[in-house]
Amino acid sequence: MCRNIKTLFNFDPPVTDDEVRAAALQFVRKITGFNKPSKANETAFLAAIDEIANVSARLLHSLDTNAPPKNREEEATRAKARAAERFGA
Repeated sequence: MCRNIKTLFNFDPPVTDDEVRAAALQFVRKITGFNKPSKANETAFLAAIDEIANVSARLLHSLDTNAPPKNREEEATRAKARAAERFGA
């Protein structure tokens, strides 16, 4: 799993289109090995991002849970604490 791709399901407020697109971009970067594609590959790269973002958004909107939504600020604080413990910051 790419460390830059964050869990997007079951948050309050709900995931935004920008967050889904950012995750799709990270996924495409990871599997292609390109941070920025060449001009020859740019169309395919951008099309893949769009397709993955659309599929991801449909998936996220179709999922159900009985768990209460997670608070973004609390989750960010926990992630920072884990990172500090892991990397000694």
